[in-house]
This record gives sequence, C-alpha cells and structure tokens, in this order.
Amino acid sequence: MRKLPSVLFFIAAIAGGALYFFWGSPSEATEVALYKNPQCSCCEGYADYLRENGFTVSVHPTHELAAMSREAGIPDALQGCHLSMIDGYAVSGHVPLGTLNKLLTERPGIKGITLPGMPMGSPGMGGDKTGPFTIYEIGTTEPEVYAVE
Repeated sequence: MRKLPSVLFFIAAIAGGALYFFWGSPSEATEVALYKNPQCSCCEGYADYLRENGFTVSVHPTHELAAMSREAGIPDALQGCHLSMIDGYAVSGHVPLGTLNKLLTERPGIKGITLPGMPMGSPGMGGDKTGPFTIYEIGTTEPEVYAVE
C-alpha cells in the first residue's frame, strides 16, 4: 500500500516529461524574421510575445507586406497584420504559441499558417478574447483549418 504514492508520482513524472517532449518549447532556439507595416505597433507586441517564449526575433518594417504575403501563398482574405518567417514556414498574424509549437513540432508539408486579421485578445493585441481563433493552412488548394485555439 505504501508503494502506491511512489508509483503515482513516478507515473506523473513520466507523463509530464512526455508532454514537455511532445508539446514543449521547440521555440527556444528558433529565429524569427517578422515583417510589418512601419506604422503598426501591435506587431511589436507580438514580437515581444515571441521573445518572452524563447524565440530570437528580428523586426523588419516594410511597405510591401501585402505583396510579400501573397508571394508566401497567403490569399488576401486570409492575411494577418504581419508576416513571420520561422524555420522555413510563413506565419501570418498573431498566431498563439500552442499552434506555433504544433507547427514546428509536427512539421507538416505546408507553406505555413495564418490567423487572419487582428483578432482582439490574440498575442500582441489588446482586449479580451471573445471566441476561438481559427488558424488556416497556407499552401493547400483551398484554405483548410490547421488549428482552433
């Protein structure tokens, strides 16, 4: 009977380690090139969010953001307010860390992901989150949902 707490602790430790391994932070050494409109301040908030979560971020102001996003394969209707290049993927908008880590861990055969617009409550944006964020795959024939967070 005395071994039960030890066994439960051991199982919890193994499970916690497995969760960290699979959903942990591949972001720790990942470099991000973030392209944004020079007048947009929320993009700096997103850059800070990434830095706080272990990414190394360089910010590049540009007036060619829409063209760069199109070139990355992001349809106009699905573009976010900035474009990040992360480990070979295009990431558009204020994508939450959970979805970003999922992308970098799973490494799917897509061009990237996008959270369209500037949803309130998303990382780097002010306000309260009013509903789930739908993040789409980039590089598929028709936009497909990659994650809902």
